[in-house]
Amino acid sequence: MAGTQKKGSLASSGWDIRSWKRFQHPLASSPERPLAVWGMAAVWQQVLAVDARYNAYRTPNFPQFRTQYIRRRSQLLRDNAKAGYDPSLRKQYLRLRSQLLAQRYGPLSEQSSFRAYSNSIVRSSRTTLDRMEDFDEDPRALGARGHRRSVSRGSYQLQAQMNRVVYDERPPGSVVPTSVAEASRAMAGDTTLSENYAFAGMYHIFDQHVDEAVPKVQFANDDKHLLACCSLDGTISVCQLVPTPPVVLRVLKGHSRGVSDFAWSLSNDIIVSTSLDATMRIWATEDGKCIREIPDPDASELLCCTFQPMNNNLTVVGNGKHNIHVVNISTGKKVKGGSSKLTGRVLSLSFDSPGRILWAGDDKGSVFSFLFDMATGKLTKAKRLVVNEGSSITSISARSWISREARDPSLLINACINKLLLYRVVDNEGTLQLKRSFQIQQSSHPVRSIFCPLMSFRQGACVVTGSEDMCVYFFDVERATKAIVNKLQGHSAAVLDVSFNCDESLLASSDAKGMVIVWKREQK
Repeated sequence: MAGTQKKGSLASSGWDIRSWKRFQHPLASSPERPLAVWGMAAVWQQVLAVDARYNAYRTPNFPQFRTQYIRRRSQLLRDNAKAGYDPSLRKQYLRLRSQLLAQRYGPLSEQSSFRAYSNSIVRSSRTTLDRMEDFDEDPRALGARGHRRSVSRGSYQLQAQMNRVVYDERPPGSVVPTSVAEASRAMAGDTTLSENYAFAGMYHIFDQHVDEAVPKVQFANDDKHLLACCSLDGTISVCQLVPTPPVVLRVLKGHSRGVSDFAWSLSNDIIVSTSLDATMRIWATEDGKCIREIPDPDASELLCCTFQPMNNNLTVVGNGKHNIHVVNISTGKKVKGGSSKLTGRVLSLSFDSPGRILWAGDDKGSVFSFLFDMATGKLTKAKRLVVNEGSSITSISARSWISREARDPSLLINACINKLLLYRVVDNEGTLQLKRSFQIQQSSHPVRSIFCPLMSFRQGACVVTGSEDMCVYFFDVERATKAIVNKLQGHSAAVLDVSFNCDESLLASSDAKGMVIVWKREQK
């Protein structure tokens, strides 16, 4: 691909240098300098969303100016929306605008990016101004039941290339990933990677599930203090960490056997759980009531679940009869064409953040990628990777990119081979290429791992994993030697799962004996 012009680049978008200068000023509003040549009143919201997502980085010491900026920006955009301009340039403008802001202010947290992709019914109370992805005006862009679906920005090769272009071709004065960059240091808190992940003290210990393993623990989306964990005792606990002392808000009871997995909806008002009792349940987190019980289509143990990030009306589940199913939680029925078979029991699932690709891992050592049809919910099998024949794939985590230094779309995999594996996603069919591995102890337990949620402005980037040696490990994915950044000790059994809150000030870990430890980051 070297030497060829990529679709979506600044050079190929049809914009010359005069156009670039014409559109770079955020408050240009005269007829001679149209913002994006608007054609419909809703367009200004999408442009404002791009600015709003970066607004926290503007004038960090004077937040009142940020408020004034967004209000003025909104007013000007609304005025332009009434002008009746041709909308054909909107898509080019949105792409250019987002690239310029990313170039100037750097990347956002994965949580924020992930949240911005959602357009689900469950999330209908959230504002559409969070949307960064532009829409296709073609009626075919309407998904099932008339809901919009997002248009892909291109292949994973293009995404990796654009990630690099944004930071390798940065103009003078922009944020740079070096230890001497003033803006970078200010945004990162002027700490090293090791200092930032210097978790030391135990903030709290939850023991309501003692004697039964807690296979999953997870903070609510974009939340610092709301935590949930599921147990093989058949229950799910929703915990609140602030105000102190931390408390168990409610226990969700209804499953007749162990709960294998659960997931928060992006608006945190719903939890979906899967169980060894062959059912999936939908819970209202506000009162803990079960909204619906859905039996597995194959009457098999359900082992994992995940929400479709573009539409939380759809959930994917994996079962013990080697099948995955896309289920509409509003109707309780599986989606036509939304089922597929793996080589073994389905233990792990993960979507990429736009929801275009689904990866599934089984207990035979294989990871499959599926293309997800946004309009119909149909799954199309794409690729298969045998990580290690006969070794269970217990965890899959996807990230579009990790940090300014690790810009490739990536997949983090636990595979019961005493190693944590980091893969590069090389194309838009989910093909994987091993980037590196980290030594841990995992041969039989369903250990999980995560990417750190915040994009790092420091050199390096972290992943965190449990381990059968009863420790929690932090690894720097870019450090060639001595990759361990931190190691937490305190559990008395294999650590099965780990979860950060949204600002990385707290980390929760769970183990095979039912203990959940919340660790706090050491303050400077």
